[in-house]
Amino acid sequence: MNGAKVQNRGIDHYFASEHNFCQLFSEAIGELNELHWAPLKIIQMSARFLAYKPGVRILDIGSGPGKFCLAGAYYQPEALFFGVEQRQYLVDEGMMANEALGGLAVDLLCKNFTQLNFGEFDAFFFYNSFFENLPGAGKIDETLSYSKELYDYYSYYLNRKFSVMPAGTRIVTYCSWEDEIPSGYRAVETHMDGLLKFWIREPGSQNP
Repeated sequence: MNGAKVQNRGIDHYFASEHNFCQLFSEAIGELNELHWAPLKIIQMSARFLAYKPGVRILDIGSGPGKFCLAGAYYQPEALFFGVEQRQYLVDEGMMANEALGGLAVDLLCKNFTQLNFGEFDAFFFYNSFFENLPGAGKIDETLSYSKELYDYYSYYLNRKFSVMPAGTRIVTYCSWEDEIPSGYRAVETHMDGLLKFWIREPGSQNP
């Protein structure tokens, strides 16, 4: 993406529609958008809920080329958005897009999410990036190993991490089976016929 093109069109152009947003990326990445990354309208709703205070640190788990982070930072510029993604080429695409947009409050990390310190974040977005481990599920590519065992392990690991977060922690799940949500979180809003849920860790809930 050429930064001059963004400057000429204006940043708003790229968040006006899914088609326009995909112009930030290569054609190959844009073709993955509909199946693998949340729609802009979902991101706008989710970011509004997660960005509950200035400077809040929001993590997208399985961020791909950073769509949630880029759009979230556009909609909620007082929040800080982080994405974690295992594929370096997707991280590179996202960072190039962010540079072209002028540098939103976004940082994309090329890591496995199990390498992160969850205590560095206040809120989380999860569009079930573990599903591609299930047999028959659509996959971004064949660069990673996939298995049902990995789905189970990642879901359990994330559940345990969420279980020790402090009261007030916010999570958004989209198209999730909720395996990663431990007891102690309450769904305070539900949208899109139950596909989109907003969760808050309740005060007084006990860590396991």
